[in-house]
Amino acid sequence: MNRLLALAALAAAVIGIAMPAHAAGTIPLSLSQQFDTRGVPLGGCKLYLYQAGTTTPQSAYVDSGLTIALPNPLECDASGRLPQFFLADGSVKVRLADKAGVTILAADGILVIGPSGGGGGGSTVDPGTVASTGDLKARYSTGPISGWVRANGRTIGSATSGATERANADAQALFEYLWNTDANLTVSGGRGASANADWLANKTITLPDARGRVIAGLDDMGATSAARLSTLASTTLGTSGGAQTVALAKTQMPVLNYTPAGSVSVVLSQTPHGHGITDPGHTHYVNDPGHGHVTSGGGLRVGGGQVGGGTGVSYSWDQPLPVVASLTGIWLSPSGTGISVNGANANISVSSATFSGAAANVGGSASPVSLIQPTILATIYLKL
Repeated sequence: MNRLLALAALAAAVIGIAMPAHAAGTIPLSLSQQFDTRGVPLGGCKLYLYQAGTTTPQSAYVDSGLTIALPNPLECDASGRLPQFFLADGSVKVRLADKAGVTILAADGILVIGPSGGGGGGSTVDPGTVASTGDLKARYSTGPISGWVRANGRTIGSATSGATERANADAQALFEYLWNTDANLTVSGGRGASANADWLANKTITLPDARGRVIAGLDDMGATSAARLSTLASTTLGTSGGAQTVALAKTQMPVLNYTPAGSVSVVLSQTPHGHGITDPGHTHYVNDPGHGHVTSGGGLRVGGGQVGGGTGVSYSWDQPLPVVASLTGIWLSPSGTGISVNGANANISVSSATFSGAAANVGGSASPVSLIQPTILATIYLKL
């Protein structure tokens, strides 16, 4: 009988059956008395607290403001009662052991619950615990909200860390979640041995920066890559890219074949002008390959006698003899004269050129092209 009572007490401690309501940020094990299987109080028992689903220690606090930390594990008093403690919003994993270290109870995913809502008794769930650590949500607001931080590229850390977005003990769960989830997020002073070690060392971690960015799914998400974001490291969590505008290069523009319809008229302007001749002084050379002279008659008669035979034509000594020039082989060479015709002072120019017909604007302004889709802006938050 005592054994059954002890088991019932342990179950009540875990699931909150017939347990009093607690302030926001605690679990039913707070202030509960623990028994062994014989119903004997577990004096000196120890409660180990971890982040849900991990072996990373989860800090507990004396106050609901989460400013005074308790040791981990928590130790029961001589009557087996655990101290009152408070936790950051979310879920936790617990292990209860006796003073010899033997595990009595282990449970994961225990929800940190909020204050009593009054009226009907029992406890209500803190609205902040509906989401889990690391969840994203868009909210139509601009300022900080309880239980969440803005994904703005600033930092979170402990109360003494000097973090710029949230410096408080309630940031531990998100700090360690981000530390373990995205190795590319910057940790002040460099990453140490573990997320918990860096938290206890009062380091800060940089939040993902969603400012002015649209959130898209990873290109694989557990499946093969869809190759829809091939210009980015599209299977790496937290990768960012894209641009607000882009200036198109010539090679990125479509081919445009355009033939204008109409005619072109060109008017030439010409003033009176002349062409000058340049003569540096010249000579003509005679080309004489050697020649003889032949008379036009068949022979020559002198004093009634015939010289050289012929037609019987007679000449006196003082008569000129006709000579056939075409048989001499002599000709006048024009080379070397140095004479040229000048084109200067022509004064010819295009007066006007006009196009008549259908006109079309085929050019652009070279302004960058906007890539922004129709958009409405809100604030992106991360759950602590």
